[in-house]
Amino acid sequence: METAGEQRRPGREPFLSVHAVTVFVRDQERSARFYIEKLGFQIAFDARLQSGRRWVAVGPADGNTVLALVEPKPGTAEERMIGRSTGVVFVTDDVLSKYTQWSRRGVNFRHSPRLRRVKFDKTEPAAGQEEPWGSVFTRFEDVDGNSFTLVSFDEVSRAVEAERRAAARKLEAERQAAREMEIAREVQARLFPQGLPPASTLEYAGICIQARQVGGDYYDFLSLGQGRLGLVVGDVAGKGIAAALLMANLQANLRSQCAIALDEPRRFLESVNRQFHENTIEGAYATLFFAEYDDQAMRLRYANCGHLCGLLLRRGGRMERLDSTATVLGLFPEWECAIGDLSLEAGDVLALYTDGVTESFDAAGEEFGEERLCGALRRYAALPAKAMLDEILAEVRRHSPDEQRDDITLLVARCRGKAAG
Repeated sequence: METAGEQRRPGREPFLSVHAVTVFVRDQERSARFYIEKLGFQIAFDARLQSGRRWVAVGPADGNTVLALVEPKPGTAEERMIGRSTGVVFVTDDVLSKYTQWSRRGVNFRHSPRLRRVKFDKTEPAAGQEEPWGSVFTRFEDVDGNSFTLVSFDEVSRAVEAERRAAARKLEAERQAAREMEIAREVQARLFPQGLPPASTLEYAGICIQARQVGGDYYDFLSLGQGRLGLVVGDVAGKGIAAALLMANLQANLRSQCAIALDEPRRFLESVNRQFHENTIEGAYATLFFAEYDDQAMRLRYANCGHLCGLLLRRGGRMERLDSTATVLGLFPEWECAIGDLSLEAGDVLALYTDGVTESFDAAGEEFGEERLCGALRRYAALPAKAMLDEILAEVRRHSPDEQRDDITLLVARCRGKAAG
């Protein structure tokens, strides 16, 4: 059942169930005892309304519907309904057993269980007329003479019950899947960097906004030692849980082997590729941009493994594209890469991103594109890294305000140079 705090998913039908069936009685306390002691029902609720009237309801232990026992005011039409047929039908898999059990407890049955012979009739059955629904049926009365029908499972009721149970199983499976997906989302959130390794000449920020609860985009900040910082952005092929698992594998490979990145970045990435290839299914791959920044020398070494080009905005306004230096990770056991090397100056801005940024489409089908991203970098280059990140993402959102189709990952780093003195 959907709780009050849950939001209904688009396109899903609202939950609907029968809450209670009203049965008019002369004395709520006496009637409640009858249903509890004679029929084995349970109190569903017992409360006093603001009007001062008591609200009592009972129901079978395994039932989904309850009987509300209402004391009508004297002289009303409701009072005249006491002692009549309620139209309520109870279904059981063994009428004879219930008949025997309840008879021994003093429940008044109008007749012993009979076989069905005629079709359903909504009116009170005439003498000799049989009941609907079950192959076997009988009728009984409560302490006020209100009558009910007790029937066995027939083909129709069995089909209804089977459908109800199937729906319940499906709902439970959906709940379980939602719980597991939420756990997966929380676990994956912990795989993203939880802090920023210190850097005196570089300020930086990153974010991943997933299109689903989990996804295959990845960014990271790695402390490599000796004043070196690793900046990573990756994109695993695929979407959803499968991509998230591959992303976790890639992250584990990078973090577990990053100690060798300081002196031998090429060997480091070759090892990451080999582990990723061996530990994933055939055909799985990821694009990756790995950059190692020397905080003292303000030097950047990088490898672009089949990823979108990095963008380096120089202080004077010139844009440099850091293109691929290797193929994607994971497809081939034997793999080589080249390492790019460049120096940064105060005011230079580096942007690393996934295609969720540039391939965000507007209503006309036009993508945000690299050109707009370059323009946004120029407009906000003077801002602190976090503010620059927020402004660029705001432009992407304005360009593509509808449903997000792909994960959006963006990392920006701004060189602030060495402190004077």
